[in-house]
Amino acid sequence: MTTQHPAAPHATASRSTAPSPNLLPAATTMDAVTLYVRDIDAMIAFYTNVITLDVLIDTTTHANDARTGIVTLGRGTTPIIVLRHEPNLPQPTRTEAGLFHTAILFPTQRDLARVLLSVAQKAPRLFTGSADHLVSQAFYLNDPEGNGIELYWDRARDQWQWNGNHVVMDSLWLDPNGFITEHLGDTPADAPHTPAGEAQVGHVHLQVGDTDAAASFYSAILGFEPTAQVPGALFVAAGGYHHHMAMNTWNSRGAGPRASSLGLGEVSIMVPHNDDIAALSDRLKHHRITAAHTGAALTFEDPWRNRLAVSVTPSRAQ
Repeated sequence: MTTQHPAAPHATASRSTAPSPNLLPAATTMDAVTLYVRDIDAMIAFYTNVITLDVLIDTTTHANDARTGIVTLGRGTTPIIVLRHEPNLPQPTRTEAGLFHTAILFPTQRDLARVLLSVAQKAPRLFTGSADHLVSQAFYLNDPEGNGIELYWDRARDQWQWNGNHVVMDSLWLDPNGFITEHLGDTPADAPHTPAGEAQVGHVHLQVGDTDAAASFYSAILGFEPTAQVPGALFVAAGGYHHHMAMNTWNSRGAGPRASSLGLGEVSIMVPHNDDIAALSDRLKHHRITAAHTGAALTFEDPWRNRLAVSVTPSRAQ
């Protein structure tokens, strides 16, 4: 495997020095990302065989030798990717707003190395690069329909460097073959077949038309704190994480609202309490952003028609 992921500039950014009453709670986490897909059978095969996720929920039906419906994939009881069959939607262009990548977080380097080896053995042509970001080690690829994926492991928070309220990140050389050998040994052939460890969506990275507008929406309204900024990209988080979401204009500068297309269907966020949902609903209403509560989640769109859903963490739902 060779790495081609372009290095990003050294990253720092400011967070507000005075806590805001309109921030998302520290316990905010990311939930499964929904993808609209054309070939759901091929996508299920990829995410189970290559990314080694499990089918958690399958509500698809078969008609005329074709599968249609929705499949939820993840690890253990944690959903990570939801595939929704939408074969009539058009393919988005690279310059449109939408998904840059879904980042899957693994608890150990060995867990990450197992999946990276699976990629190397089964889909090496989809691999796009790797980087040591100081706070994390990350490997990048695309799924068969062009949706970006990051596979990563976080260093312990006490190893992260902060310049005041600025988190320090970078994109340094990281050898994927060396990573596999270091964490799986010299004969790792059976590693992908060992029982899978836990994993979750760690962050979601979007393409948008303008980072200032992204800051106004994702920080001032939604309630994330800015944690880093590089030319053309903004990183935001809750609770002192390096980033739960990022927005860049590297391919999409000036992009307007999305038309319905394949790719990103929904970004899901979880908060601890119903009161957090109510507070966010009030903020959206104050800024005249249309939102609806489905009974399970508060749903709304960002300025580029990327759909978001915020719900209460299941174990804390009241």
